[in-house]
Amino acid sequence: MAEHRSMQRAALLDAARSLLSEGGTEALTFPALAERTGLARSSVYEYFRSRAAVVEELCEADFPVWAAEVEAAMGRADGAEAKIEAYVRKQLELVAGRRHRAVVAISASELDAGAREKIRAAHGGLIAMIVDALGETGHTEPRLAAMLIQGVVDAAVRRIELGAAEEPHVVTEAAVSMVLRGVHG
Repeated sequence: MAEHRSMQRAALLDAARSLLSEGGTEALTFPALAERTGLARSSVYEYFRSRAAVVEELCEADFPVWAAEVEAAMGRADGAEAKIEAYVRKQLELVAGRRHRAVVAISASELDAGAREKIRAAHGGLIAMIVDALGETGHTEPRLAAMLIQGVVDAAVRRIELGAAEEPHVVTEAAVSMVLRGVHG
């Protein structure tokens, strides 16, 4: 029984990822989750009390995966500037993946305080990853610079997600260039 519930919960989370990546937070509804998983809508409520609860669980599952991939890319980079570049590039590369498109949709949505706090904590973990690299460059305000760099990344993600006139690689190159010039500025 516990294994069945675990599988159903995983199916609901996978369906939520799909809905978020396809249609944003407006698409994440309990009727849509029920339809995607073949469950009755009342059954969805047995697993999650609200849409915010679905989002919170996705945050707990997906943000660490995103962060681990960014951290791994930084770990393969040689030198502080290369680590900063990897930090930006990897996040923008991840935008294309379904799991990661869901993370972007979650970040952009209007959520309750608990979900917003989980997202803030996850972003704080991302930002902490580059503080040391910024310190190695001699930056006098590495924590502030890290937050501003994440702001550039977030803006680039939104630009890519909007399907802007520029190709994603053009947005990525512009963001990387802006960040690296800012680090030396």
